[in-house]
Amino acid sequence: MKAVDQLPLNEVQLSLLRMFARPMSEEQTLKIRRALVQFLSDELDDEIEKVVKQKNITEKDYDKLRNQHQRTPKQ
Repeated sequence: MKAVDQLPLNEVQLSLLRMFARPMSEEQTLKIRRALVQFLSDELDDEIEKVVKQKNITEKDYDKLRNQHQRTPKQ
């Protein structure tokens, strides 16, 4: 198995570890995971919206991508 580079934990990560360093039910764990996934999803949506505005991407651009051949032939 390939070794993974270890990055030090940042303050948010350390804070979350301290906050949740207690026994929790599966239901509580699932709720926390869902909340974190929703937060990250919202952040991603905001970033995408920002890039779309900056690059002036239109519905026409999306249509062009949808209809474009994306695969390369096997060799």
